[in-house]
Amino acid sequence: MKNHIKVFRAHRKISQAALADLLDVSRQSINAIETGKYDPSLPLAFKIARLFEVPIEEIFEYEADQQLADTK
Repeated sequence: MKNHIKVFRAHRKISQAALADLLDVSRQSINAIETGKYDPSLPLAFKIARLFEVPIEEIFEYEADQQLADTK
């Protein structure tokens, strides 16, 4: 799953470590999510969206959705 966490984090000037603290996860988890090595659980994805005060779809992009858009 593609995500834009790094963009939202940079916009708010929040480090990976600070975001991890806010979400009660490790910095390594944030890094793995940002780099696409790990997809967050649904509760964590919603927690991230609430933290950045945006709909979950603005942060996470399911790759099949992108492939569908490319074929239109």
